[in-house]
Amino acid sequence: MVYSSLTKLPLSMYLTYRLNMNLPDRKSTDRFSTTFAALADPTRRAMLARLATGTATVTELAEPFDISLPAVSKHLKVLERAGLVLRDRDAQWRPSRLKADRLKDVSRWVERYRRFWDEKFDRLDEYLHELQRKEKKHGRKNQISRRAR
Repeated sequence: MVYSSLTKLPLSMYLTYRLNMNLPDRKSTDRFSTTFAALADPTRRAMLARLATGTATVTELAEPFDISLPAVSKHLKVLERAGLVLRDRDAQWRPSRLKADRLKDVSRWVERYRRFWDEKFDRLDEYLHELQRKEKKHGRKNQISRRAR
C-alpha cells in the first residue's frame, strides 16, 4: 500500500480527502486535472454511467453500492465540483443529472493521443503482416529447424 508522506494515511484516502475538502488556501487546478481526478474513482464513474440514463436521487444512486448516503453525497460533490454533474432542487429532493460538457472536452483532448496510438498500431500491424509474408515465403518449418540446431 502506498502512503502519503504528509499524513501517514494510505495515498488513496489522502487523495480522496483532498478532493472532498474545499480548502480556501488550496491551489486552483485546471479543469482537466479536476475532471480526471473525479473520473479516477470507479464509484464515481459508475454514478456517471447511471446518470447517463437519466436523473437520479442520492438514494437511487446509492442502491448498487455498499456505501452510506453521506458517502454518495460526497462523491456527488466531487463530480459537481468537476463540472460533471448538476444538482437540482425539487422540494426536499436534490436530483442529480449528468452534465456532459466536460466529458466532451476530455474526449477531444484524449482524441489527439488516440490518433498517435492508432498510427503506432497501424505500423505494428504492417510489421506483423510483413513477418507473416516472410514466414510464408521461407516456410515455417525451415525457421523452426534452424532454431533447433
